[in-house]
Amino acid sequence: MKKLIFNPAQILTINTNGKNLKRGKEQSEIGLLENHSIEIENGLIKNFVLTNSVKKEKYEEVIDVSNRTVLPGLVECHTHTVFAGSRADEFRMKLEGIDYEEIAKKGGGIISTVKAVRKSTFDELVEIAKPRVEHFISQGITTLEIKSGYGLSFLDEIKLLQVIQHLNKIYPIDIVGTFLGAHTFPPEYKKDREKYIEIICDEMIPYIAKNKLAGFCDAFCESTAFSAKEVEKIFKAASKHKLKLKLHTEQFNNIGGLEVAINNKAVSVDHLEVLKLEQIELLKKSKTIAVLLPGVSFFLNYNYAPARELISNRIPIALATDYNPGSSHIANLNFIMSLAALKMKLSIEEVITSVTINSAAALNRAKSIGSLEIGKKSDFSVFDTDNYADIVYQVGKNICEMTIKDGNVIYKK
Repeated sequence: MKKLIFNPAQILTINTNGKNLKRGKEQSEIGLLENHSIEIENGLIKNFVLTNSVKKEKYEEVIDVSNRTVLPGLVECHTHTVFAGSRADEFRMKLEGIDYEEIAKKGGGIISTVKAVRKSTFDELVEIAKPRVEHFISQGITTLEIKSGYGLSFLDEIKLLQVIQHLNKIYPIDIVGTFLGAHTFPPEYKKDREKYIEIICDEMIPYIAKNKLAGFCDAFCESTAFSAKEVEKIFKAASKHKLKLKLHTEQFNNIGGLEVAINNKAVSVDHLEVLKLEQIELLKKSKTIAVLLPGVSFFLNYNYAPARELISNRIPIALATDYNPGSSHIANLNFIMSLAALKMKLSIEEVITSVTINSAAALNRAKSIGSLEIGKKSDFSVFDTDNYADIVYQVGKNICEMTIKDGNVIYKK
């Protein structure tokens, strides 16, 4: 079936010339096209044609996007979207000056969400998550990563991953599941850390891999969570079962997580708020994507990751919301984009690259999504503006007019 995305004011192709990644100065190159329309055939991008040469009768469907700006479908590469309960009271505590780590030590933080998730059924979690997924779709997001990590037992982690898998079946976007059983230690294993790691490695990971419940294994390497040595053991088990790796690391402390991630060829390292400049050399020698989460810095009133230093050292960066109930209760990718520009000093073009092709690379999917190149999926986000700068300039305002997945309009304002 032949379709046409007709008469946009601007097309940001984020063209990579087949590299499927942008780093350094390339992160500012957005491949701007004007006076062009986009041909789609069988769900893939077929060609870019001059709008004034278009014969509409050739196409079975013409999607009119006149005076709009077209981007690749946005990729949200780090979220914890499936959770139950509220941590509003902890937010109050933060405002009173109690920091995130102290709240965690008192039994709050992740563990309070774990208790709520364990009490929730599969169906309840699905219903809780649905409006959140729909909210992401309305922002132009066509690929969404969701982590487990709020179950912290075999049955509850599997339940979360099955919810994520179910959401992927009922929504037209691609929802990518990540196993985060190593989020923190559950209360019942606080005094027997080795036993919980054994459950992760010998029970959870084999079952998840066999049943294809996740494509990635993640962990939280932090002084209040897992040590670098513990993460190493988990990563070895995950790699044995063909799960790709991600790591929450260098958020509050430097305890060796970055080194473990790079040595184990992690696809991404996420957070990096306290990354030391000397560690940048390690990243430069790797193929690992740096996923930055400025919403956490904003929400916790904390350090921002050194984005400019990373870009100047040709390390590819991606941006994500880290949407979760505790440290970044922000489900607005537009706000994250504006925050990265204002607080991390990224250009508008660098921001856009960071939520398209580089976020796709952080999910190991950049060969098929993240940029508008011939042969890639026809995933588009269409914004109600004829000037792409508006996407970042309109702080916190969703100006997405239309979300298109595989050539089909799945959301229209």
